[in-house]
Amino acid sequence: MQTLHIRNIPIDLYERIRSLAQTHNRSLSVQVVTMLSELAKRQENRISQADVLASIQRRRFTPPAKASSSLELLREDRGR
Repeated sequence: MQTLHIRNIPIDLYERIRSLAQTHNRSLSVQVVTMLSELAKRQENRISQADVLASIQRRRFTPPAKASSSLELLREDRGR
């Protein structure tokens, strides 16, 4: 297992993480690893969602340049 050292953590953030660890009956290290893991999963999900949205936008229908607008078609139909 790898070791990660983090310096200059604001005291209020440290206390919040320590409080969460106590609430979940975890050590501080386990709490930090859990939080990092959850954050990494969220970021991966956001990336995959962005990929899906980009794919949808690429496949979105665009009418031909010379196609009549729907408003023109409706006016034409009403004029009959």
